[in-house]
Amino acid sequence: MPRVAVDDNKRMQLRVRPEQKATLIRAAALRNTDLTDFIVQLAMREAKTVIEEAERIRLSKRDSLLVLNLLENPPAPNAKLRAAIAAMPKPR
Repeated sequence: MPRVAVDDNKRMQLRVRPEQKATLIRAAALRNTDLTDFIVQLAMREAKTVIEEAERIRLSKRDSLLVLNLLENPPAPNAKLRAAIAAMPKPR
C-alpha cells in the first residue's frame, strides 16, 4: 500500500529549474491567477484523476457479463461459506 504523506504545516516547497518556474509563472499569468493557485489547481485535478483510477475497477465486457451472470445465478454455497455463515454472531 502506498505511503501517505501527512504534514500539519500548510506550506509546501518545490524545487524547480529556473526555466520551469518561468514557464509556470507565464502560464499562471495567462490564466489570470497567481503561481500558487495555478499549481494547486492543476495538482489537485491530477491527484483526483490518479485516485479515481486507483479506486475504480474496470472490467472487460466478458468479465462484466460473468459478474452479472454470477449475481443473477449465484452458485450453491460450499462448505466454507456454510461454516462462515454458521460462525456469524446471531442478531439480537
